[in-house]
Amino acid sequence: MSKLQYQCAMSLDGFIAGPNGDMSWLSSQSDDTPTDTTETETTNPLVAQVGAVLTGNRTYRGDDPNAGTDKEGGYDGQYFGPSIVLTHHLPEVSEPGVTFVDNLDKAISMAKEAAGEKLVSVLGANVARQCIEIGALDEILVYITPVLLGDGVRLFDHPGGSLVRLEVLEADNLSILSRIVY
Repeated sequence: MSKLQYQCAMSLDGFIAGPNGDMSWLSSQSDDTPTDTTETETTNPLVAQVGAVLTGNRTYRGDDPNAGTDKEGGYDGQYFGPSIVLTHHLPEVSEPGVTFVDNLDKAISMAKEAAGEKLVSVLGANVARQCIEIGALDEILVYITPVLLGDGVRLFDHPGGSLVRLEVLEADNLSILSRIVY
């Protein structure tokens, strides 16, 4: 059975997006990016582990720091699998490989079925929070990025407070993988 894993990059001050959902701080375009790498060196290793993406509509339609480049799209343009988008407003016309759903339980079930034995990558703070609230999220994978945003979308925001216990599975100087303890 697949696991639901919330995956995100986070600034040192706890934001996964800047004000108004700005993601330009995550641009993979850099002056020091090697240009003579092979395909295996440039492929995000996480892509091979992901069988489906479960995302919110704001995240799905949000700011892509790589828009207009060959790295546009999920995982720097490397993900081409099924995406389940949780939304209150179902579009009349769907997009290839994308299913829009207006019910969280149904969205989770569809994403797990599509993922098979691979991970369901949960993208978007609101969808992750909803999954935590119903006890469905299994893990959180956070890549720490050395920037301070000062404002924006928090990794986890629950007005009024909420304690969620985590067990660290792996950690290094760039990322933390934790299991949620319900």
